[in-house]
Amino acid sequence: MSIRLVAVDLDDTLLDNNTAVSLRTRQAIQTAIEQGVTVTVATGRMYPSALPYARQLKLDVPIITYNGAMITACLSEKRLYYRPLDYAVACQVLELFRERGWYIQSYVNDVLYVREKNDRTRRYEKAAGVTAREIGDKLYRPPVAPTKMLVIAEPERLDEIRETVKSMFGERLYVANSKSIYLEIAHSTVNKGRALAFLTDQLHINRQEVMAVGDSINDLDMIEYAGWGVAMGNGADAVKEAAQAVTLRNDEDGVAAAIEKYVLR
Repeated sequence: MSIRLVAVDLDDTLLDNNTAVSLRTRQAIQTAIEQGVTVTVATGRMYPSALPYARQLKLDVPIITYNGAMITACLSEKRLYYRPLDYAVACQVLELFRERGWYIQSYVNDVLYVREKNDRTRRYEKAAGVTAREIGDKLYRPPVAPTKMLVIAEPERLDEIRETVKSMFGERLYVANSKSIYLEIAHSTVNKGRALAFLTDQLHINRQEVMAVGDSINDLDMIEYAGWGVAMGNGADAVKEAAQAVTLRNDEDGVAAAIEKYVLR
């Protein structure tokens, strides 16, 4: 069965090590679109951070952001799907981080909030192309439920934080690594696989006609959902094991290679 929809993660997948989309990759995506294939982005990033790449690629389709908590049309900016965290649970998580002194940042209404800016915040701002707002202790009592929250810590500390959050909140949260120093927290029903299922239903596309490409644990659900899951050469072992194929690394045009091999006619 031919591929009609390609869903691609951004960081360490579509983007090279300079957080750019290579010429070869842009050309492969454009050729796929010209052949009638729908290409979209599925990322943990916030919508304002993902949108410039979607527009650069001239994607006139809904894109998946916040790990699937939000699906929004690129051009009209019409929101097709939105599932924020449960407010009470989010406040409990934030209180835990306040008590432990752990770093966490929160996304509310497409705005990134932090208690105060530090080196982690500034590195994230530069990588994501966004500006965070410092709000002090108001961070721990948001006015409405956050779309998602992100923990940034060294890998060893992040393992401890992840296990603590999982043991305390269990199935009330979606928790997954997107990088070795990033831990994503969202509503328990949110993941990229479910978002992709919603999108395929909207587009009347069979899951067997979907190719998903990713590298991290937060990509695992969409790799498993897609009829053809492709792991990046730089991807996590669990993603490679779940995928039907492994392509080149992100700095070797791995997405372009996968599109050229499995999608283009």
